[in-house]
Amino acid sequence: MSAEVETQNPETVSVTIDGQEIEARKGAALIAVADEHGIDIPRFCYHSKLSAPANCRMCLVDVEMNGRPAPKPLPACITTVADGMVVRTTSERALKAQRGVMEFLLINHPLDCPICDQGGECELQDLALGYGRSVSRFVERKRVVKDENLGPLVATEMTRCIHCTRCVRFLDEIAGTSELGAMYRGEHTEISTLVGSGVHSELSGNIIDLCPVGALTSRPYRFTARAWEMLSHASIAPHDCLGSNIDLHQVRGTIKRVVPRDNEGVNECWISDRDRFSYEGVYSAERLLSPQIRENGEWHSVDWQTAIETVANALRRVVDEHGPEALGTLLSPSSTLEEMYLLARITRALGSDNIDSRLRRADFRDGVESSGYPGLQVPVADLEALDTALVVGGYPRHEQPLINHRLRKAAKSGGRIMALNPRGFDWNIDLAVERVVAAAQMPAALAAVVRAVARLKGVDEPDGMSEWLGDEAPGAEAEAIAANLCAEGQGAVLLGGLAEAHPAGAELRHLAALISQMTGAAYGELTNGANAAGAWIAGALPGRRADGGHTAGLDAGVMLAEARKGYVLMGMEPEHDLVDAAAATEALRQAETVVALVTHDSAVLRETADVLLPIAALGETAGTLVNAEGRWQTFAGVGQPQGEARPAWRLLRVLANVLELDGFEYQAPDEIHHEIQAIAGEVGVGRPTKPVAVAATAGTGLMRIGQAAMFGVDPLTRHADSLQQTDHAAPVTATMNPADAASLGLGAVDEVRVTQRGVTRAMPLVLSEAVPAGSVWIPAGVAGSEGLGALIGPVEVSASGDSA
Repeated sequence: MSAEVETQNPETVSVTIDGQEIEARKGAALIAVADEHGIDIPRFCYHSKLSAPANCRMCLVDVEMNGRPAPKPLPACITTVADGMVVRTTSERALKAQRGVMEFLLINHPLDCPICDQGGECELQDLALGYGRSVSRFVERKRVVKDENLGPLVATEMTRCIHCTRCVRFLDEIAGTSELGAMYRGEHTEISTLVGSGVHSELSGNIIDLCPVGALTSRPYRFTARAWEMLSHASIAPHDCLGSNIDLHQVRGTIKRVVPRDNEGVNECWISDRDRFSYEGVYSAERLLSPQIRENGEWHSVDWQTAIETVANALRRVVDEHGPEALGTLLSPSSTLEEMYLLARITRALGSDNIDSRLRRADFRDGVESSGYPGLQVPVADLEALDTALVVGGYPRHEQPLINHRLRKAAKSGGRIMALNPRGFDWNIDLAVERVVAAAQMPAALAAVVRAVARLKGVDEPDGMSEWLGDEAPGAEAEAIAANLCAEGQGAVLLGGLAEAHPAGAELRHLAALISQMTGAAYGELTNGANAAGAWIAGALPGRRADGGHTAGLDAGVMLAEARKGYVLMGMEPEHDLVDAAAATEALRQAETVVALVTHDSAVLRETADVLLPIAALGETAGTLVNAEGRWQTFAGVGQPQGEARPAWRLLRVLANVLELDGFEYQAPDEIHHEIQAIAGEVGVGRPTKPVAVAATAGTGLMRIGQAAMFGVDPLTRHADSLQQTDHAAPVTATMNPADAASLGLGAVDEVRVTQRGVTRAMPLVLSEAVPAGSVWIPAGVAGSEGLGALIGPVEVSASGDSA
């Protein structure tokens, strides 16, 4: 006996569940231990990712301790295991309690299963079959609850609600918005919005999956299919650098809905609304459905052979008449690895190294990092364990919602999350330090952190800090940031989309890398698109081929500032997807030949392109996306592309054949995938090492600051009707500091005219202290902002009645 005591693990206890002896972690919930060992306990309110309120009582079990039974059945979700505990989940006592709970749950539940979208996958249906009575003993009228208007994404039938509060707890604990709550008491309890304004969280669609009944369902999916007729296919969300794992549910090749696929290392069991509802863009009325050529100013649909031959002849003509340098290729950072690789090979086979996927980068002075791809030096799953993190020029809540979720978990566990941005944001994280400075001051603010770190460490500060700071002291906020980063524990410095779009982005990356090196923190870039790391691996960048060889091509900035004679574009709408849409539009107008491989029609491409080739969208093609931590994630196609669209990899393969290029005999995308793996070898995340010269100081006028809106990051989200009906996709506004508005005489003005690079747009004026003086916040990718100039650059603002 003494030997057994000596060898017993002090962190575990011995518990018996349904006759099975189990070693369980001390303090673990009984229901969680049972789940780990395949022992089923019925439940409604319990979810492994949420707190346990024990308000449904469906998980009542028979518990015995030291030979003495508990006075009554106990809820397994809040009963912790104890040494020597004996649990019976199917005893007569437990079953009687569970059946009694089920009977009460069904008193007011409507008998509308045949018309309920949850039918066939309803937890209440499943458990009622095992624990319900065949005939109800109640003859009283059922209660009716008025439906809530939660917005364009979530439909409600609140009479079906069983008050499990999963939705309430999710929005409070995971989303951090607390938009739903339980009202009234007893049988009058209702789940309602707290202030009657709907649910606006970027993760709101997850309450659809959490709801165990049909009270909360997907509004776009509503009444379009039944669960038992759909087939499920694994895929990857193509909107941000996380690469959330999803399942596409389809009927006869048509996607009906998107749901999360569990992957603890990436997205856990959640997805963002952007990932969930963007499939609507696949079936948008703006899809390009046939190859088209412009002749004599008129667009004509043509067959594929004519289109491909026209493209091949046009590309040959540009190269023959103007030389290979006259050709430029720009592609979406959300294109698949295979598409990027083929397009890069074709471009280089034609003699040009001008290819780039960094469409929203403004500063290319630091070139292409050769030591590794841009991404995270810390695994995604480990972000929630960070002790310290500094976000520079980023708002991950809208850029990468589930990376923001990991940072929020870190903060809730005591981690210190800090931010340095050109405007204040509506964070759902309690920030340890939030520093807001004008965009032009961001490099100096980051250099101050470098100086503060050097002083704390007692080392010489790196060369060049005086060029930003002179002899100034770092300041209290910089010292607080430095102190947190120098404290014990794992830290990270993360750069976001605003750092990418910054005209001094090379300096921000260099300074962030210095801080990372000096403090031992991990370095990370939360890149635009779903496959920025893949672009580096596939060689879809100037200066680097897939085999690691160096080239001397032009970057996207130069290609658009110094117009090429010919352009090949893939997967973009130029008026929305480039860092300076006005400059891009002007460059395309000057070109002799513009070939665009796109999923959707575009006003600028209709004006500037010569050939439009329709390519497959989400669910219509196969490929690979490489996320920010370097995880290669492959997916297959679900059904036939819309109209005459074709998978881009297949189209590029055929184009290469028509151009008579060698080595393009691929029959399937997995052949391309394996070739890239063999050529690229083992690669990792890089960190900038090359110092950069200090950029010229910005002028004294107003500066626009902006980034792509959450539902405007790519063509698929912009053409998803339900997403575009949300507040996050409302028409663009110009947000200014009240002091700036007063100095310009705009204090009482409702609408202003915004001008960049000669492009003028009228938009409502919003006044906010969150925007620093000298700045105007104007997002991109939303209605009313198309075609404006740089995301961070000079802007003119006047009253709408003034002359432009």
